[in-house]
Amino acid sequence: MDLVLEAADQHLLTPYVYPSSWPEDEPCRQLLSLFVITNLGALTLYLLFGTLSYYFVFDHELQKHPQFLENQVRREITYALRSLPWISVPTVALFFAEVRGYSKLYDNIEDSPYGWPGVFLSMLSFLFFTDMGIYWIHRGLHHKLFYKRFHKPHHLWKIATPFASHAFHPVDGFMQSLPYHIYPFLFPLHKVTYLGLYIFVNVWTISIHDGDYRVPRLLRHIINGSAHHTDHHLYFDYNYGQYFTLWDKIGGSYKSPTAFEGKGPHDYLRKLREK
Repeated sequence: MDLVLEAADQHLLTPYVYPSSWPEDEPCRQLLSLFVITNLGALTLYLLFGTLSYYFVFDHELQKHPQFLENQVRREITYALRSLPWISVPTVALFFAEVRGYSKLYDNIEDSPYGWPGVFLSMLSFLFFTDMGIYWIHRGLHHKLFYKRFHKPHHLWKIATPFASHAFHPVDGFMQSLPYHIYPFLFPLHKVTYLGLYIFVNVWTISIHDGDYRVPRLLRHIINGSAHHTDHHLYFDYNYGQYFTLWDKIGGSYKSPTAFEGKGPHDYLRKLREK
């Protein structure tokens, strides 16, 4: 995140926002800047990719499903916009720790322990590490001690749209993002790679709520896509994973998507039309 902060300081904040007497590396200034940048970035990713997905990927026929709520899209967006600033508060604290040099993020490929292969390996390990972390956090949030208080709001959307992707209770949203932020404190990771992965995970979160169940046949039971996550919203105790089905299979919570078996939401709508 220090790359983004540095660019913001250089091109906007120092000459136009803050007085020149306020040093760029002063902690209060960095915290304030990170809070603004994090919120603007989150809003941009959510509204931009959510809107593109909603208009160009999401099947609007799903809005005719009996479990699609009245004014659902507006309610999803409103809930997300209210939650994102609160989610950003602990997130900014972790970004601040990164900026102050406490993480294992590095600038140059030469600083990677294994060069370019190390960069590619770190991308894969990031995905598998965060997938494991999110699985157990997500599954824990379904426990009766936490579900009603923190995770139930996200399950209001049985037939989700891309805008449901970030419509979490703030505690829920931050907890499920925590593995992304923990990783660079435990393992070396290139800074640009980290920014790219951060964008990717936000887009992926939108994609598994987009109602497009198409997955290459060979990957249907490997990749946790929209079909899998739709069944999570509909049937509650299945498919907690983020990218892969690995941990659901290990944890005994994997469910083959009903959409692949001719019993999904689209099939339900088709049967309603035939009646």
